[in-house]
Amino acid sequence: MTTSIVIIVITYILIATRKFPQSTIAALGAAATLLLGVVPADHALNYVEFEVIFLLVSMMIISHTLGSSGFFKWLSIEIVRLTRGNLKLLLFALAVITAVSSAFLDNVTTVVIMSPIIIKIAESLEINPIPFLISEILFSNIGGTATLIGDPPNLIIGTEANFSFLEFLKVLGPVVIVIFFLSLAALIFLFRKELAKNHKLEEKAEKLRSSGTIKNKKLAVITLIILAGVLIGFILHSFLNTEAYAIAFTGAALILMFENPSEAVKSVQWASILFFIGLFIIIGGLIETGVIKIAAEQILSYTRGSEEVITLFIIWALGLISGFINNVPYATTLAPVVNNLDSAMNIVPLWWSLSLGICLGGNLTLLGASANVIVVQMAEKSGYSISFSEFMKYSSIIVIISLLTGTAYIFMKFY
Repeated sequence: MTTSIVIIVITYILIATRKFPQSTIAALGAAATLLLGVVPADHALNYVEFEVIFLLVSMMIISHTLGSSGFFKWLSIEIVRLTRGNLKLLLFALAVITAVSSAFLDNVTTVVIMSPIIIKIAESLEINPIPFLISEILFSNIGGTATLIGDPPNLIIGTEANFSFLEFLKVLGPVVIVIFFLSLAALIFLFRKELAKNHKLEEKAEKLRSSGTIKNKKLAVITLIILAGVLIGFILHSFLNTEAYAIAFTGAALILMFENPSEAVKSVQWASILFFIGLFIIIGGLIETGVIKIAAEQILSYTRGSEEVITLFIIWALGLISGFINNVPYATTLAPVVNNLDSAMNIVPLWWSLSLGICLGGNLTLLGASANVIVVQMAEKSGYSISFSEFMKYSSIIVIISLLTGTAYIFMKFY
């Protein structure tokens, strides 16, 4: 247990300092976890969420194909033209697209598709994309909180609690909408200098022309049709009795019939994939040694059986912890703990509290959710760096707003 805690603390410290690539640190942490016997070698793959890995790789291939066809450049120009260079309106438009897409697809897929668009928009206007990329991370997790498939922890919770897609949307949809607008207002204020009105941007927006930007219309149309099929599959995956990653992988495989496979594979952010695999193994060490389970059980025991106090602990204590520990394995560990309380109390409010806490708490740091890491990796590949501290300067405010709103909603609805 001590060894697993030391490994993850050192890993997070090194990632926060950003002196070495995140993927390298995660790989070294995973290697230490295996070499020191924290996780037996034959158990390591049990902790790697291959559903996430397959989903990421597949959507990266689809995203690359759309980009190579010129679709992203065309779409970015159209968004800029519609918002006429007004950066506040642009932030609003991108926030709505990101949040809605994250709710009805999933937040990882959304950021894989949206990040290139945001970077293209910033480059066309010659502005700093960092405020928009930070907002993208935050709104992808906020939007993903609303539905069963929007954020991986919700899928874990929904499976354990036997909640349907419509139940998630009905219960969490209203509060997510409120959190969205409160967070949007806060970010517009926090980024007020970066979003200040600039007449030169209006002139640039007016001069932009999208005609001729799509290099391969046939490839763009085929890819969009396949993507539409994948997205419909995501929405209907529970009825089709097929996992989301299998649907995405099928879409990627179909696209390889029309795209050079070697070029498509090169487009995959393998550094991000390595980071996730390493992190899953490191977190596996905490699960293997019982650290996460013991910590969760201790927190719950301190509440002395009070349903209201447990709710507060789940939203705040467990939610804030999820900001530092990737929320997918964290949700996997905590869901059975909540389920075990069924004989002692009504756990329905606890399930929704767990979803709000873990999903919204995942916005706290760059490590809190899968979408966060993906955006950072894609930004770095394009030459833009989002530091750990810079992100938290904005994310901490949004998380406080989100958790306060979520807490008020749960208490008004259930107590």
